[in-house]
Amino acid sequence: MSNKSKNQAESEVKSWGFKHVFTWTDGPNAHYPPHSHRGLTTHLITNGELTITYPKDSSPSKETFGIGDRVDVDAERVHEVWIGEQGCTYVIGE
Repeated sequence: MSNKSKNQAESEVKSWGFKHVFTWTDGPNAHYPPHSHRGLTTHLITNGELTITYPKDSSPSKETFGIGDRVDVDAERVHEVWIGEQGCTYVIGE
């Protein structure tokens, strides 16, 4: 688990310029099929790990991120996400 408290992690994401910030937890092995968001989103992982791919890229690959990692997804960029075996908690900024 991250050394940061929930409030510290959310404050950090707000400091990056995101107005809507919240903490989210997914259970083990959750899956988000390909989707996109209207605006830029960021994810600061505070516990567990997630794997992401961008299926519409010319050469899609999967990349796994863990505690302390920041994952930015550009507006309208289609992505697919798998949550690790321990679940994952992350702060989302929109």
